[in-house]
Amino acid sequence: MSEQAIIVKDITKSFKVYPDKGSQLKERLLFRKRSRYEERKVLKGISFTVNKGEAVGLIGRNGCGKSTTLKLLTRIMYPDRGTITMNGRVSSLIELGAGFHPDMSGRENIYTNAAIFGLTKKEIDARLDDIISFSELEDFIDNPVRTYSSGMYMRLAFSVAINVDADILLIDEILAVGDANFQAKCFARLKEIKTQGTTIVIVSHSLGQIEQICDRSIWIYDGLIKAMGPPKEVDLEYLDFMSREMQENGKVSSAETPTEENGKRWGNGKARIKSVTSYGEDGKEKNIFRTGETIRFVIDYTVSETVEDAVFGIGIFNREGIQCYGTNTRIDRTGDITLTKDGKAEIILEDVLLLPSEYSFDFAIETGDGIPVDYCRQIYKAEMISNTGDAGITRIKHKWSV
Repeated sequence: MSEQAIIVKDITKSFKVYPDKGSQLKERLLFRKRSRYEERKVLKGISFTVNKGEAVGLIGRNGCGKSTTLKLLTRIMYPDRGTITMNGRVSSLIELGAGFHPDMSGRENIYTNAAIFGLTKKEIDARLDDIISFSELEDFIDNPVRTYSSGMYMRLAFSVAINVDADILLIDEILAVGDANFQAKCFARLKEIKTQGTTIVIVSHSLGQIEQICDRSIWIYDGLIKAMGPPKEVDLEYLDFMSREMQENGKVSSAETPTEENGKRWGNGKARIKSVTSYGEDGKEKNIFRTGETIRFVIDYTVSETVEDAVFGIGIFNREGIQCYGTNTRIDRTGDITLTKDGKAEIILEDVLLLPSEYSFDFAIETGDGIPVDYCRQIYKAEMISNTGDAGITRIKHKWSV
């Protein structure tokens, strides 16, 4: 028992959902039907334990109960039934900037927030410089936090949470905010405090992050634990399930539609990329692939004016914005291409050895002399999964001889 940091036993949690609840007494008296509600059970009796020094990832679709579980662990709310035991000081990053007063400066909010976590003024004084340094907000630390951007909020909140010497750290999707460099810095810091024996529970849709830091994944589905075990096994099972479900529903997610307004599209417009679709080796549409699998992309385009000496291109970028690969029909010397009417282009990527992460794809049409016709940045997104333990961006085929 002493080796267990978190013990969750048969917890349930329900919420009352009012379709149209009256806010005034008059409305409640005149429209009594508005007081009717639906009781929605989010958690239906889940149990698990987390050992001291262990990192556990909670995964599952939106609304399955992941964040509710985390809020129950922090005692922001309490279960309808069941018990939760937390052994040690708890630090949490549940909502961005929660506990910050907008009119107080960043420095003042550090003292307030750290005090909530149980630190004395003397302990906060000793950590203040480290907190400010990690947040990289030295030039803004005495400004009111209402003047901060969401990324600056995240930097300050994360910096406080990881410097309170907590025994248990609870994180809900906080690493999804901020620039790529700071995300990498936060992730490296999480790995460091994990090696120091801190227990971590993290809710994330980034399975690549879960696999890198967590010892175990817990898949919550419809308020129940559907699977629990090593991340590489549970994540594969979860993604296979989600992929099958998306195919059955005819929904394969893509990235935000690139437009000139959001700065993700440019060109002379003589031809336009209408859509991009990806297919697996079985010929079925999907956007979740295993390392080593072949991916077929079909680019549907329209033509409003003839484009001579056209070039089609693709660029692949990881979550940190690093370009992993890029090629085009000019490099591959596919011959002269003239676009006169609407059509489709296709590229087959064989034996794609990208390692687990979410990747964004740029697709473009340009002319042979480099004039953009339609460049679409991050027009598509796909997830790579793997059951190997390689590190980095891509897997290189190799042989050992010892």
